[in-house]
Amino acid sequence: MTGHIQVRERTSWLDPGRAYRAVAARDSRFDGTFIMAVRTTGIYCRPSCPAVTPKRANVRFFHTAAAAQAAGFRACRRCLPDAVPGSPEWNLRADLAARAMRLISDGVVERDGVPGLARQLGYSQRHLTRVLTTELGAGPLALARAHRAHSARLLIETTDLPVSDIAFAAGFSSVRQFNDTIRAVFAASPSELRQAARRRARTDPAPGRPGQIALRLPFRPPLDAEGVLAFLAARAVPGVEEVDRAEGGYGRTLRLAHGTATAWLRPAADAVHCVLRLTDLRDLGSAVTRLRRLFDLDADPCAVDEVLAADPALAASVAATPGIRVPGSVDGAELLVRAVLGQQVSVAAARTATSALVTALGDRLDVADAGLTRLFPTPEVIAEHGASVLSGPARRTEAVLAVSRALAEGTLDPHVGRDADELRAELEAFPGVGPWTARYVVMRLLGAPDVLLTSDGALRRGAAHLGLPPSPDELARRARAWQPWRSYAGMHLWRASAAVPTNSRRTA
Repeated sequence: MTGHIQVRERTSWLDPGRAYRAVAARDSRFDGTFIMAVRTTGIYCRPSCPAVTPKRANVRFFHTAAAAQAAGFRACRRCLPDAVPGSPEWNLRADLAARAMRLISDGVVERDGVPGLARQLGYSQRHLTRVLTTELGAGPLALARAHRAHSARLLIETTDLPVSDIAFAAGFSSVRQFNDTIRAVFAASPSELRQAARRRARTDPAPGRPGQIALRLPFRPPLDAEGVLAFLAARAVPGVEEVDRAEGGYGRTLRLAHGTATAWLRPAADAVHCVLRLTDLRDLGSAVTRLRRLFDLDADPCAVDEVLAADPALAASVAATPGIRVPGSVDGAELLVRAVLGQQVSVAAARTATSALVTALGDRLDVADAGLTRLFPTPEVIAEHGASVLSGPARRTEAVLAVSRALAEGTLDPHVGRDADELRAELEAFPGVGPWTARYVVMRLLGAPDVLLTSDGALRRGAAHLGLPPSPDELARRARAWQPWRSYAGMHLWRASAAVPTNSRRTA
């Protein structure tokens, strides 16, 4: 297959001719963007499956693994079609189906059922089911079932836990339901999956120590891992986060639905190696999803780079930094509080203010994990005690307390299934929360790929350094050519701003 089909084009809701060309080329860039199912074998695969390419007449294409399972197909045991990066379509699209997929991946159906999913999205269960079935070929229960099966396979293959423990940790209501689902989806028993994983063990990361789970988080190369680590390191809050630049690793604490966790991530050639320590295994799927979003591992870097490199002003930066990512977030409330603290101050000053907040109000982990010792404080604690801890401008303190109270009361709920425009309007309605903060939260929390923070001073300095117009209006007009990847262009501009000479550099 020649050339590269951008996400928007390649998922023009699954053009069969283009999809088959990707399969014939065994193009791994398309893994996770659609599923190929073969009628003659009853098996579904990722597009790059190394098996013999089936005849076009024998192939069906699906948007999701759940849709293929609902049609009676089983997962390929050779290419493991669930062990691929997720579709970048869920971030590129902002419609109901995409927002639902983000919440389902975060485990909302396992925790709150379909009624809870519908409630968070603001639609009736009937309408939600109809839209998902029409758009994706499967309803919310089938989509959640596929998510549970994936979480179960991870536990089967990476731990020695008994089957009964895995069944309930993955969200199944009974061991029988668990066994039936694993056989239906993978055409193998849990013990057969475990044995196959052990045969592959020599190519997998070393197993975690007792109480830990070692995983591989795949991505579409290239990945600018150094850039992600640098972004996170500049903002890392001691106790909550730790970055080891020498070893190329990042760790942080997590507050999840059923308990707490620590995670250590180390990027490698084709996957990010992850070691998780969970207090409750039911949080595995949600933890993995949030960490993938933090490192933007479901992005389509080839599509992004192709569009941005077409602008001569960005071409050199794209060539020097292929696969740039927009770091996401593991918790909407945490991101919002940190963003408000960072308004109109430097990254270093924001980090100092956030560190003071965490030191005073963050819960200590029962068991520290190296330098990871604290959890980010809850909105309830910040709302109650923040006034005695926060320093700096009174307007900023009031904004932090106001959003924390709204978060604690549930009148503000920044989750990954939110509509971007609605969330932005809600945030800007708070006194002291400006457009920059609202757009920044939308970009990182929702993974919105097309947000350019033209009012950001550092971004505009980077634009000027690259020969782009630094004024917000002119830059916005020039940036129209970068759609739908303006968030990624902003990362290039932020990086370019670091190269702008300062007085200290000139005298060094």
